[in-house]
Amino acid sequence: MTILSYPTLAHKLLPRVGLGYDLALILLGSWLVALMSQFTIPLQPVPITGQTFGVLLVGAALGWRRGALALVAYLLQGAAGLPFFAGGASGIARLIGPTGGYLIGFVFAAALTGWLSERGWDRRFLSTLFAMALGNAVIYLLGLPWLAQTVGWERAMAVGLLPFLPGDALKAVLAALMLPGAWAIIQGRKGQKEGLLQHRSE
Repeated sequence: MTILSYPTLAHKLLPRVGLGYDLALILLGSWLVALMSQFTIPLQPVPITGQTFGVLLVGAALGWRRGALALVAYLLQGAAGLPFFAGGASGIARLIGPTGGYLIGFVFAAALTGWLSERGWDRRFLSTLFAMALGNAVIYLLGLPWLAQTVGWERAMAVGLLPFLPGDALKAVLAALMLPGAWAIIQGRKGQKEGLLQHRSE
């Protein structure tokens, strides 16, 4: 059984190959997540951050291999002392602390959304929305049990899941608008270019 594979946004926009190209995309992806992690919308009772939004977008844009490696690079740079984590935090303590499971979950969430994008899920609103929801679910599947080891399940659900669901839903909708929108622009430009070439050949 053959599974169809689609090009990612990164491949479509920058159709190059090579180790140096891959490393550049991985580093750029890690830096984009770091940048998004510093954005906060101060809503009550829980502010919305751009961290998970960046994670899922990078995974979708780069594909599962590059996306996962970009998040590994992000974690390594943050653990090494760069202020890459939410709120400018850094250090190995973040990875082994109560919320470390969420950070580890980023790698698997990026891999999943990247894999789904390579199956064409980022072309339409509903499939992109579902892909983002699955990516968020992976983060919680790893983050909540880790957090519960410290604070217990009831507290983990109260502080590590429920307050973040509205923000996650908003970010998923935004991604579901952005990614198919980007593909529509790319396809539109491709159609215009092909039409221009056909006109010149006549």
